Amino acid sequence: MILHKGETLFRQGDPGQNLFRVKSGLFKVTRLHENGNMVLFNLLIPGETVPHHSLISPKEAHGTAVAMMKSEVEIIPAAEWYRELRDDSGKVMEIALLLQEKVRFMQTRIDHLTVGSPGERLELLKRWLGEYAHGATLTDLLTQEEIGQLIGVRRETINRLLRSQD
Repeated sequence: MILHKGETLFRQGDPGQNLFRVKSGLFKVTRLHENGNMVLFNLLIPGETVPHHSLISPKEAHGTAVAMMKSEVEIIPAAEWYRELRDDSGKVMEIALLLQEKVRFMQTRIDHLTVGSPGERLELLKRWLGEYAHGATLTDLLTQEEIGQLIGVRRETINRLLRSQD
């Protein structure tokens, strides 16, 4: 299945009838809290099977995944995924490796949040995202608010940093 920039892969609260393997592209995952705050909490990259929290057992979607660029995903019916999981013990290792990669990804993201200045954090995010962006700029893919959420600073700081780099 092909999704274009801005199209939704799944929505917060969806019942989880499918899992998805990201073949190409990028997705941002946001969560709308009861108080109205929208938070960008994850980026999905090629090779991931999502939702991560449903790899072992079904659960409704924790957030909404939106394509950041033209992306391709493979739809995996949840019933088929869980049946394979029951019948094929090797599938457990596949899931363990998927989760290991996500933990390593999160460790990198935490490192990016704990490095020195906001400018350094912005540069690390640009470099990391550049590996998957196929030439798109950071601001083509994310709003200033979202960039700020990813590196732990306010939108105003992002605005100032981006202006100083022009």
